[in-house]
Amino acid sequence: MVSFNRKSIFDRFFEHRDSLIIQYRNGDISKREFVKLNFDFVQQMRVKPFTKIDSYEKGMYNYQYFNMLAKYYYMLAMEIKRDGKHYKYFKDYLNKAHYYYNEKDKSTLRLLRFLEFKNVEAYFIKAQSKNLMDKLYEIVLKDYEYAIFHSKSKWLVKILKEEGIFSEGMKKSLIDEYINEKY
Repeated sequence: MVSFNRKSIFDRFFEHRDSLIIQYRNGDISKREFVKLNFDFVQQMRVKPFTKIDSYEKGMYNYQYFNMLAKYYYMLAMEIKRDGKHYKYFKDYLNKAHYYYNEKDKSTLRLLRFLEFKNVEAYFIKAQSKNLMDKLYEIVLKDYEYAIFHSKSKWLVKILKEEGIFSEGMKKSLIDEYINEKY
């Protein structure tokens, strides 16, 4: 009898992701640890982003992949900036972060198109950071648990408005504590 106990990459990805979300919500890990552990896991998986998004799982993987790389490199850039040394590395890391944030936004759009923008809502969120206020918005896939995306992209918000899924006004983020915690 053949046993198929090997977990798929998506099983491993979602189990790890959900575990970190629960650990963060329980206060067992900080936002910084959450970002680092996600980054390490994505690197360890050695699965590159998918070129074709034909499932929710592939779209979520791509979003998470690019988002974690962006957050990680942004975190490194800010550490260097705080130390006041190695300006070249600060710029390099910041450029990487911006590149990955843009890739994340493109992945978000590809997933939303795959889902035909159904059961999706988006809105600006309240942020404590002056740099994020009136810029950061949340995209919620209502049919999936923990499917909450964020962006500051002006081109993406324009598309969301054209699709009729962007609500005017400002709301509290569904993950407000995470959004407003510095790392």
